[in-house]
Amino acid sequence: MSATAEQQIEGLFSMPLDEAMRTQRAIRRLKDDPVDDAIVLQLIELALRAPTGSNAQNWEFLVVRDRAVKERLGALNRQAWNLYGGIGRWLNRNEPKMLRLMDAVQWQADHFAEVPVVIVACLRGPRLPFPPVMSSSYYGSIYPSVQNLLLAARSAGLGAALITLPLWSTFLARRALGLPWSVTPCAVVPIGWPRGRYGPTTRRPVGEVVHLDRYGNRPFRDANGR
Repeated sequence: MSATAEQQIEGLFSMPLDEAMRTQRAIRRLKDDPVDDAIVLQLIELALRAPTGSNAQNWEFLVVRDRAVKERLGALNRQAWNLYGGIGRWLNRNEPKMLRLMDAVQWQADHFAEVPVVIVACLRGPRLPFPPVMSSSYYGSIYPSVQNLLLAARSAGLGAALITLPLWSTFLARRALGLPWSVTPCAVVPIGWPRGRYGPTTRRPVGEVVHLDRYGNRPFRDANGR
């Protein structure tokens, strides 16, 4: 990469961390414009800065650009969405905000193969289902890196969203991606330049969700109950 290209890449990731956090949201409607390999590699480089259990660093990241592979992942995504989406629309039929969100998920399902790049975050080693804490510990080694990836994408002005519907069958996902049994797909992140725009996110007040010492003790709520 030329020095000029390196400077351009570095300039994409100059957003202050708090701004990236405050404006990060799931962006599902993406343009089909290409995303340079150098940008994708920088996203993953930043993802690798996250901690892992016992510092095992047992991540693997599969970058999917081939349309045929994206179509196979997209088919798995639609199979799961056709079930959950139908149930979700019925349950939220009187909730316009939720229905708009589901429209975005539907758009992503319909255009999955057109997304310029899909990153599949994986872990080496088997996932042990028992005791339950083993599953928590297992995924605790990949999700911090995925969050790094999402924040890096936000900083670069890219749209991204963490999804898991394409992984409803890890057997079929492994076949689609050519993964060995020793590597488990854990999260799928479609990435591209957003069709819409980022903006401040709406969240519950912090005093409403913080409990001190025991559940229900919320001394940080203000006089208005927030």
